[in-house]
Formats: sequence, C-alpha cells, structure tokens
Amino acid sequence: MANYYGLILAGGRGTRFWPRSRRSHSKQVLSVVGERSLIQQTVDRLRPLLPPERLWILTSTHLKDEITRQLPEVPRRQILAEPVPRNTAPAIGLAGRILHSLDPDAVMGVFSADQVIGKPARYLRFLRAAYRAAAQGHIVVLGIQPRWPETGYGYVEFAEGARTGQPSPVVRFHEKPALAAARRYVASGRFYWNAGMFFWRTPVLLEALACHLPGTARLLQTLPCFTDRGFSARLQEVFPKCEKISIDYAVLEKAKGVLGVPCDEIGWSDVGSWNAVYELLPHDADGNVARSEALFTGSRGNYVDASGKLVALLGVQDLIVVDTPDALLVADRAQAQRVGGIVELLEKRKREDLL
Repeated sequence: MANYYGLILAGGRGTRFWPRSRRSHSKQVLSVVGERSLIQQTVDRLRPLLPPERLWILTSTHLKDEITRQLPEVPRRQILAEPVPRNTAPAIGLAGRILHSLDPDAVMGVFSADQVIGKPARYLRFLRAAYRAAAQGHIVVLGIQPRWPETGYGYVEFAEGARTGQPSPVVRFHEKPALAAARRYVASGRFYWNAGMFFWRTPVLLEALACHLPGTARLLQTLPCFTDRGFSARLQEVFPKCEKISIDYAVLEKAKGVLGVPCDEIGWSDVGSWNAVYELLPHDADGNVARSEALFTGSRGNYVDASGKLVALLGVQDLIVVDTPDALLVADRAQAQRVGGIVELLEKRKREDLL
C-alpha cells in the first residue's frame, strides 16, 4: 500500500458555524465535536491506512498557517494553499497532477476535512475495498447508508444486488432531491448518500479530466514537476484560470463504469450546522447540550457554547447560543442551516472584522 495517498480538502469557510468559524479559523480547524479539531480527527482516523507522510492537504491562504500548526506530523510541503477557490474539480486535478509527477503509480483517495465518523475501524474496512478497486483502474465512490430521507445531500444509485463493502456498479448520481423523492430513495435500499469520498489512480483521474474538463486539464498540464523551483509561480498564474466546478458535475456524473462501495452504519456526519453538532453530543434529561457552563430551568432541546461565562436559560426551547468575544449568535435550532445568511449580510455591510 506504499502507493496509496490521501488528499484532504480543507478550503471551505464553514459559514454555517459563524461566529466561531471565521476565514482564518474555519470549521475544519475547530474542536466542535471532541477535543481534537475536525481536520485533526480526519488525519487520526486515516493513519492506520495512510500515514501522515502520504497525506496531502489543500486549503485556503487564510487557513494554511493554522492547519500547519495543528498538523506538525504532515510534511509542510504537503499542505498547500489554493491561489483562489475553484471548487473541487480543479483542486483534485491539481493534487492528481502533483502526485502523478512524484509517483506515477499513485492511487489517490479524496476526503473532506470536516466530517465525523463514529466507527473509524469499520470505516477503514470500506476504504481498503475502495482503494483496491481503484488500484485496478476504476473510478470509485463511497456510498453512505442513509439514516433518513435527507434533502440536503446528493445520492448514489446502485444496481440491484449491490452488497455492503463490495465494489458495485453505480447506475446514476442524483442531485439533492425533493422530500418525496428522498423518501423513495431510502425505501428502495439502493440509494446511498454521496459523502464526497472518491478514489482513482492518478492516470485515470487525469485522463477523465482531459476528457470531461479539457480546458482545466490543459492548464494543469502546463505545471512543472512539483519539485521544480518554478512550480509555485506557475500555479499562481494558471489556477485562477481553471473552471470553477465540482468534481461531481465535471467528471463523476459523466464518466462510464464508475464503481461504488456501499457502506453500512459507520456513524458518518458532515457536521453541516450547529444543529448537527447538537445531535452528535450527549444530552441531559431535557435534551439540552452544554459545551460550557450553563443552567437550564424549564428549558428543553437547547445548545450552549459560551466559554468564560455562565449562560442561564429560562423557559425556552430549541435554541442555539454561541458566544465569542466579538459576536453572539442566538438562533432557533430549526433555522441552523440559515446561519450562513448572516455571513452574507456581514459581507454586504463590509464587516471584515467579523468575517
């Protein structure tokens, strides 16, 4: 497995985790579940299969220094900042180009920096199956067994007879569905959540990009070898010209013969909002969660994160309370997905101090 590598995508801003998440201290470097940050937990659970020297991290210029500080075990040269954000297709293509120049036999897995997996040992079983299939020349995606009819995720449709842990043909990728469709997907047993974990040999990836995203592929082909002194300067020149598009739209939905590995329950969560954090943490008898000192009287279903002070809630329910030195968020838990809209308002008001 010496030619197995991992790319951790860590460029997102995590706006739904405002006010804790900011440009230079975004969701992936926060300890929102457990003592270790989300990106540290990602590296920890991959370690039995992918030691840190075979991990590459692609992030933003705002986050690079903090990620480098949090992950001293990952070689510094393997923590890269995108010159500008261009979504996942150019980012993954860039990593594939780098790895192929260093190891033409590289088999690459793509992972998110901000997910939680409650059963890491079982998760590794599925990763090994995915890497083995990718090493044989297939494009492979991991499918997460759905626990409810979620409308905020894309789905992977498998053929009849697909078995847990066995690479199986993918019939089709489906975008985020309406609720009625999501219910049909879950009831069928053949639809799995697309968690954005992909696997391929680097030649397979680069060939797929050349076929389905030729403009971006040509730009990336002009990059010299990663060890060349001119690499960074050329990257700054060509990367902003790449098409801004996800790898799902650019390649996976168009490629033929894609395989998927259906996973059973591995405790996966994309930790997509403060409400998701609430769901993951232990509750008291009234369903309250406190990450800091709090008193709950006649209150149910609340989440409190306000270090350095006591928060007392009286006669309220289903609230999110997150306090930082310069901003306080109080929100209905049912509206947690809309917190990113506050960041948009701050951008319009040019409140750079709060971004």
